Amino acid sequence: MRDSILFVGGTRSGKSALAQKWAEAVGTKRLFIATLRVRDWEMQKRVQKHQEERGANWALCEIDHNLEQRVEEIVTQADPPQVLLLDCVSTWITNLLEDGCQEDTIYTQVRSFARIVAAAHVACGVVTTEVGLGVVPMTPLGRQFRDVLGQANQILAASMPNVVLVSCGLPLVLKGYFCAP
Repeated sequence: MRDSILFVGGTRSGKSALAQKWAEAVGTKRLFIATLRVRDWEMQKRVQKHQEERGANWALCEIDHNLEQRVEEIVTQADPPQVLLLDCVSTWITNLLEDGCQEDTIYTQVRSFARIVAAAHVACGVVTTEVGLGVVPMTPLGRQFRDVLGQANQILAASMPNVVLVSCGLPLVLKGYFCAP
């Protein structure tokens, strides 16, 4: 495993921007893995803005399901990228819940993904949303999402050598190390 890192933070905390800077400092052959399912024009505008911010020096792979299998294929290919950046776990979990996956199945997939990242000879940056600092959601689905993502974040944080909490665009190292680019 190379210098893999979990970036965790609240919505609009700056975690994705910091993760992108990290990845750009790590290597020139970069792959961005997007998990978002674009559903409307506003989401499409956000995606377009993010793509423009990354620029042409990034390869893009959109994966909204079977994430762990696809990532394994990428990191074990003959000429893998130097750095892989996945953004983000929270939309992957949303996709799985939306597809009707049971919680145990989701945790199995997250553990499998964590093992693949840990074994990879590619630097992996993983972005996720912190859900433990907010209010209790008012709906059963909202509470299920919070609980499942919180557990997924714990699984990933336990398996990653480096974990950084991002707040107000600033990194706070929770585990391992992080040299801000």
